[in-house]
Amino acid sequence: MHDLVAKQRTYFQTQQTKDIAFRRKQLDTLKQLLNDNEELLYEAIYSDFKKSKFDTYTSELSLLYQDIDDAKKHIYKWSRKQKVKTDLINFPGTSFVQPEPLGVALVIGAWNYPYQLSLAPVIAAMAAGNTIVLKPSELPARTSAVMAQLINSTFSSEYFHVVEGGVPETTELLNQKFDKIFFTGSTKVGKIVYKAAAENLTPVTLEMGGKSPAFISEDCNVKMSVKRLVWAKFLNAGQTCIAPDYVMVDKKVKDQFLTSLVDEISSQQFAFENDNYVQIINNDHVERLQGLMEDANIYYGGTVSKTDRYIEPTVLRDVTFEDAVMQEEIFGPILPVIEYDTLDEAIHTVAQLPKPLSCYVFTNKRSEREAVLKKLSFGGGAVNDAVMHITNSRLPFGGVGDSGIGAYHGEAGFKAFSHYKGILKKPTWFELPIKYFPHTAGRFKLIKWISRFQ
Repeated sequence: MHDLVAKQRTYFQTQQTKDIAFRRKQLDTLKQLLNDNEELLYEAIYSDFKKSKFDTYTSELSLLYQDIDDAKKHIYKWSRKQKVKTDLINFPGTSFVQPEPLGVALVIGAWNYPYQLSLAPVIAAMAAGNTIVLKPSELPARTSAVMAQLINSTFSSEYFHVVEGGVPETTELLNQKFDKIFFTGSTKVGKIVYKAAAENLTPVTLEMGGKSPAFISEDCNVKMSVKRLVWAKFLNAGQTCIAPDYVMVDKKVKDQFLTSLVDEISSQQFAFENDNYVQIINNDHVERLQGLMEDANIYYGGTVSKTDRYIEPTVLRDVTFEDAVMQEEIFGPILPVIEYDTLDEAIHTVAQLPKPLSCYVFTNKRSEREAVLKKLSFGGGAVNDAVMHITNSRLPFGGVGDSGIGAYHGEAGFKAFSHYKGILKKPTWFELPIKYFPHTAGRFKLIKWISRFQ
């Protein structure tokens, strides 16, 4: 690990990665690599947890292709120095901000979207001009192996290299000095990464999760809201960091909502053989999720098969915030439904909880929409939809508080892997003498006058 990082640091110091043409070429190479090996990528992820070609392309590869195209299109704009106003005290002079890559970056990916959540930060790091060490999650073993095989046989290890392994390998990587660490995963592990980064004062981006709420108001279009909510919740069998974790529903429409919810789930026919459902990642998670349903009021679903690592889409009703299912992020196909009397009361209750990664509000009333958006702090979200905000690369994606630090996607990703240095440029043919000794009363008065116009 030490030699790998040292080799990348030496290569970074050659200045080659700062060349825009070099960066675009690497992005082209990565896109071609993914495109040429799509079938291999599909086979690997299906082997790990039965994710279909359709879902792998729409929720992973298509987003990566979009990120690459977006970076190539805007990289010159993002990389150029930006002129800013110069204050009067520095007249005559010019000022500008110059982006530069941070250096050697470590990207630690997550298992639930193993291609997208590993390679999207890599694309941002490439665009910004860094070298990269990627540590994908070991849980989907085939996808990790395929990424290592393809990337390590295509890119030079001094520029971009995949390190496979579990906790020991990740720990050893975190013992090295990087110039940037980007982590996607749980809050618990995120804290470990943050502590390790602090030892070397390494800047971090932490993309974590939390219990993301969805509000269903009396004034919403129930049928369309349910359709979008069901898709967002049970995509990837609920193993999505921005999936609606629970629903807060106005009691006036609760029964209508629950009926529509069951009808929509039934109509979707979620099953492996229909290519619209996946396995739970491993048996430990199956048991954890099953435990969350014990003693719960199951309104629909609840079937579990440990052999197939299958949990049926499940709806829980009459849930309280004291129930076990509300004590941790679910990260699975279980949807608790909690009724509320007034939206203000619901917002106040949610505001007492840790800040979530996402929040969704389904309503046609502007006042209700604004109340949720203004009164709750969360990473990002949507009005009358869920999850889809991640597809817009112009929106920064990231958490706040317990759900994360920093953001990426599009220009936000470029900024995450860049340092913006401020530069003042002055000519030598003129100088105001007021800052120099002797410190006369006249000069002091002049400085105070100039300061009024800064």
